[in-house]
Amino acid sequence: MTISTATPTGRCPIDHAAVAAAGQAPSGCPVSARAAAFNPFEPAYMQAPGDYLRWAREEEPVFFSPQLGYWVVTRYDDVKAVFRDNLLFSPAVALEKITPASPEVLQVLQGYGFAMNRTMVNEDEPDHMARRRLLMDAFLPERLITLEPMVRQLARQTMDRFIDQGRADLVAEMFYEIPLTIALKFLGVPDDGAEQLRQFAVAHTLNTWGRPTPEEQVEIAHNVGRFWQTAQRILDAMRAQPDGEGWMYETIRQHLAHPDVVPESYLRSMMMAILAAAHETTSNATANAFLTLLSHRKAWDDLCANPALIPNAVEECLRVAGSIIAWRRVATADAVVGGVPIPRGGKLLLVQASANFDPRHFENPDEVDVYRESAVEHLTFGYGAHQCMGKNIGRLQMRVFIEEFVRRLPHMRLVQGQQIDYLSNTSFRGPSTLWVEWDPACNPERLAANAAAAAAPAPAPAAFTIGPPPKESITRTVVLHAKEPEGDGLWRLVFASPDGSALPAWSAGAHVDLVAGGFRRKYSLCGDPDHRQHLQVVVQREAAGRGGSRHFCDALRVGEPLQLAGPKNLFRLQEDAARYVLIAAGIGITPMLAMADRLKRLGKPYTLHYAGRSRAQMALLARAERDHAANVQLYVKAEGRRMDLPALLAGIGAQDRVYACGPDRLIDELETLGAGWPEGVLHFEHFSGEGAALDPAKEHAFVAELRDSQLQVQVPPDRTLLQALQAAGVDVPCDCNEGLCGTCEVAVLDGDIDHRDKVLTHSERATGKRMLACCSRAAGQRIVLAL
Repeated sequence: MTISTATPTGRCPIDHAAVAAAGQAPSGCPVSARAAAFNPFEPAYMQAPGDYLRWAREEEPVFFSPQLGYWVVTRYDDVKAVFRDNLLFSPAVALEKITPASPEVLQVLQGYGFAMNRTMVNEDEPDHMARRRLLMDAFLPERLITLEPMVRQLARQTMDRFIDQGRADLVAEMFYEIPLTIALKFLGVPDDGAEQLRQFAVAHTLNTWGRPTPEEQVEIAHNVGRFWQTAQRILDAMRAQPDGEGWMYETIRQHLAHPDVVPESYLRSMMMAILAAAHETTSNATANAFLTLLSHRKAWDDLCANPALIPNAVEECLRVAGSIIAWRRVATADAVVGGVPIPRGGKLLLVQASANFDPRHFENPDEVDVYRESAVEHLTFGYGAHQCMGKNIGRLQMRVFIEEFVRRLPHMRLVQGQQIDYLSNTSFRGPSTLWVEWDPACNPERLAANAAAAAAPAPAPAAFTIGPPPKESITRTVVLHAKEPEGDGLWRLVFASPDGSALPAWSAGAHVDLVAGGFRRKYSLCGDPDHRQHLQVVVQREAAGRGGSRHFCDALRVGEPLQLAGPKNLFRLQEDAARYVLIAAGIGITPMLAMADRLKRLGKPYTLHYAGRSRAQMALLARAERDHAANVQLYVKAEGRRMDLPALLAGIGAQDRVYACGPDRLIDELETLGAGWPEGVLHFEHFSGEGAALDPAKEHAFVAELRDSQLQVQVPPDRTLLQALQAAGVDVPCDCNEGLCGTCEVAVLDGDIDHRDKVLTHSERATGKRMLACCSRAAGQRIVLAL
């Protein structure tokens, strides 16, 4: 293959004849210079894959890599969309050698009888779901919770070996050994020969996802062959006595009961694949998490001060530094991803590590924020029908490890100057060593003899749960810095960190949750996003409301602490439109003013239409007139001027965007007016989710059939669909639980829907293809979901 280092104007730097001759067609043309230079085997990719592909997320989110022969997908929505459609985008290439084997390598493998076939990772439907349905019971939360005491005991016993030494390589001392022990216990496999299994797993990774030299390939092939033979010996011994405990024993018994669904070839291939996958990913993810937290000391200190944050810290570490960088798919028909045509047979490298840093989905994605509510939405475990079955085993172990180190070695720090090395490959990431140090004299266990230290013990870990973290624990302490009237019944609240440190970055349309006095309410941010010392909202006091606004307006005092969650943006401003119309009614001005500020800074054409009953009841009015005088139009009911939506929205085109926030009647009128507009023109946000609350006395039970997972989930009257799905071990992200944000949207394949959300448009509801799991329900006895 010939790749030019210079790109003549108007020409592609790729010799496509050479690419085709190398068997790497279909190819993209033109190929940009950066796409041509993309090389996941150079150290920069492994050191920081999200940063390495920043250019692609911004400039070329889907590009063809001639060095790999793959289309590389880098943005969150595109990666998720490909994962979601496992029929159009087959997983068949997931375990294919990314570096083709030479004839010598094939001969070596043949000599060992190597016969790797399909596993759950790379098989298509209907075989995949038929097997997954039979074999997933052991991965359900109620089964996995039984592992927690053993993981904790192993963690404590292992730490006992080095806690008084003051220095340790955590990978060698702990993070490899325990996940391997747990994996073998879960599988029911004897734990002898652990070190050899580690060597085999490394060989398997390099063989499948690496780019070794021809000489290295031969050596690796011998290790892969030995790994295969070892796995087969273990399997044969288990099959001789199939009544043992563990997932592989359950798989053997399902093979005996359903040989057509779980054939012998599957048993043999899965035995080798699971021995590598069951512990390597957790080992690497744990080491990555500790490296991340100790490199960002404030995050570590926050966990030491509040261990209840640890479950969410696990998710944030999986987002920032997950052990799975990228996965692969192949198009079964001509397709389009991110606006780029992908021909049938085109192979795709889905870079989750890049998607997890996409600012279009995550606020301030480059920051490590253990308070990030949306961290659980990372794509490290994949998404859809092939989402990692072992995700909750990994979460469980990572959480226990962090809890034990926070409790016993909170003063631990990274050894300065150490070199962090990674195994060169496209898909799996974890440091080979991780050296830490501490002063044993400062160990809390030694200090416990001191009466003062004993009087103030470290906070106990939160109650243990399996799965995503409860959002109630993901809050940061702030203080009310200022409280200013904004009109009749309106108060502008300004918050700061207790220690004066910077608060998280945010973008126009973002909101926070305020938590105080037993209330939790969402409010849009409306200050200056560049002023990181403060966050501000405007609260409208609702005398007849549920009490939250009254508490925030009446009871909160300047200097008083409270909890804050977020920021999170579910009402994101698209910044590439030709023209913007912003419409606000009443307190709906808060996100609209933030959007106007952003558009003014970008130099985009916009108008801000602001309606209210009287000037005294219009929040932020003075600032709107001061900062947007030439672009703002006021509609003050007391002055006889009302908003004429048909007139002001006449001439809206496909390149325009209309953003609105206000009461239901405003949104309903906009939806009616916009019924004929192209999709994506109208964007709106409601004030509240009144009517979404669950009343068990008025509900009926129904069954949710998960088509992709081949599961039947019972939804009783006193549970939401979201709660029932999560209890069944199905990860469905959520945020508001009020039908306001759209985070928990699921696709509906069959069945009538009782819609109760404030997100979907009238036309979207009419299709019957989407519903919000946190509040909407089946109208009948059954509903079929694409999960």
